[in-house]
Amino acid sequence: MKPKTVPDRKDVPAADRWDLTPLFRSDADWEAFYIELDRDIATYDAFRGTLHRSVDQLRQGLEFHLRLTRRIERLYTYAHLKSDEDKADQFYMGCYQKAVGLLTRASERSSFIPPEVQSISDRTLHRFLQDPSVKEFCFYIEKILRYKPHTLDEKTESILAMSRDATRACSEIFGQLDTVDMTFGTIADGAGNEVELSHGNFITFLMHPNREIRKTAFYQYYRAYGEHKHTLAATLAYSVKADHFYSRVRNFASCRAGALFEDDVSETVYDNLIQTVKTNLGPLFTYLHFRKRCLGLDALQPYDIYVPVIQGIDSETSYDTGVQTCIEALSPLGKAYTRPLEQGLRGGWVDRYENRGKRSGAYSSGCFDSPPYILLNYQDRNLDSLYTLIHEAGHSMHSYFSIQSQPYVDHQYTIFAAEVASTFNEILLTRHLLDRYAGSPRMTVYILNREIDNIRATLIRQTMFAEFELIVHRRVEKNQPLTLENLTRLYRNLLKAYFGDAVKIDPALELECLRIPHFYRSFYVYQYATGVSAAIALADRVLTEGDGARDTYLNFLTLGGSKFPIDELLQAGVDMRTPEPVERAMAYFERLTSRLMDAYGRL
Repeated sequence: MKPKTVPDRKDVPAADRWDLTPLFRSDADWEAFYIELDRDIATYDAFRGTLHRSVDQLRQGLEFHLRLTRRIERLYTYAHLKSDEDKADQFYMGCYQKAVGLLTRASERSSFIPPEVQSISDRTLHRFLQDPSVKEFCFYIEKILRYKPHTLDEKTESILAMSRDATRACSEIFGQLDTVDMTFGTIADGAGNEVELSHGNFITFLMHPNREIRKTAFYQYYRAYGEHKHTLAATLAYSVKADHFYSRVRNFASCRAGALFEDDVSETVYDNLIQTVKTNLGPLFTYLHFRKRCLGLDALQPYDIYVPVIQGIDSETSYDTGVQTCIEALSPLGKAYTRPLEQGLRGGWVDRYENRGKRSGAYSSGCFDSPPYILLNYQDRNLDSLYTLIHEAGHSMHSYFSIQSQPYVDHQYTIFAAEVASTFNEILLTRHLLDRYAGSPRMTVYILNREIDNIRATLIRQTMFAEFELIVHRRVEKNQPLTLENLTRLYRNLLKAYFGDAVKIDPALELECLRIPHFYRSFYVYQYATGVSAAIALADRVLTEGDGARDTYLNFLTLGGSKFPIDELLQAGVDMRTPEPVERAMAYFERLTSRLMDAYGRL
């Protein structure tokens, strides 16, 4: 029988693709816009050395910069979305590289702006900021001024801006190797079909009830990483070294301090997360031992931690049915939320299914002048895909409300805030499914199991990733090597700490640290864990307190980047400066585990 393979991009029906025409009607239009922007960049020189002269000159300079940045983001968004459709498509890879190069040149030309704003005397700047014509830019200027101790002279800033294109090499090489060059072979799916193993269906195979199939998928997948482990270790190590370079040049005490500074997030938030999760791992170990008993195993292997503890449940959900389920689950947020979302999910927002060369995983992406697009690799047989859909929908609706409510200068929310909106949606989906299947004990067990596994992956696993990032960056800061052996040994130690004696740590799992794309965006992953912690509190409030809590939450979505994220969450009613939200999230995990064990015992 011919193996079932991943389709080529040209074979994907138009109805299953996103519609990028709101950005550009054609590639020719994109190219003409690129030429126009490449010419307009030179206009920066007209403002160089003049921003201090008058409030009008300052305003005009900032207006030009933001207007040009907005247009470049439109250009870049189209290029990166088209490139992610098929990473092997050399034409769109070229467009993407041109867009990145344009961003770099614009960053170089505009690098004089922060030093010039910072050089304006306090008295003069205070007078400027009293003028109504620059009211819109006050928070933007405040953020520039915060960077004064970390901003260098104009020439050095220009050099740093130019360097960004080159220092992206590690991330780009990883992406090409991981998405385009690596292949994982085929697997018999237990139903007489040979199926190509891919990033998109790897977890689906790990959820298969046949343990031999899970085991085969696990080792076959990691064998590919093992064949490239030295290259992958080198790209990760030098990505960390690039982070260290920029933190030193900008006079930050550490890589982490530099990464958290932009959002004004204290390092104690990061430390509280790791300490609180590690202090409360008891319920996780209890759950994993329970999982082992349910599956009738002598030892729990890494390929046994995704399969549902109850078998024979039909969780197949088509994309269209999944959209309807998401809209029903999100009904507590009202029609102002669900109506535009449904139109977008059924319209042109989403690129739905996997194709050969397509970027793995999922994301929500767009710009001020586009819909909030969603890239998926949707799998009908995998309930995780339904959760991924509603997760990315949370990001997209956050963008939708932010753009509707904020000017361009303040519309872009931080990742710290973004992960609240996405995981909030997942929590509402679980509550909806538990209500829908309240009369089915087996489905109740299945959904509780899925929610526990989701929180384990989002809160606990991401915290482990965050600790790994912290450790490897500190090694580089101490001039210690980051070899393949170092990386895998450090990761193995964390696996032992976060799994305890509940899971047998297979050497293949040590290679997991080499396949995480988010490690190329330093100190990013911790925000999944803080996000789900805040989301659990906010979702509970919306579901129990009604319209007032809903309106407060929707207002949070409208804030965009008009405040720092900790302040936005304080306004929504959650204080992430304390361990309390993470403690509540771990307590919620413990309650779910107890509820699962009780429900399973009554089957």
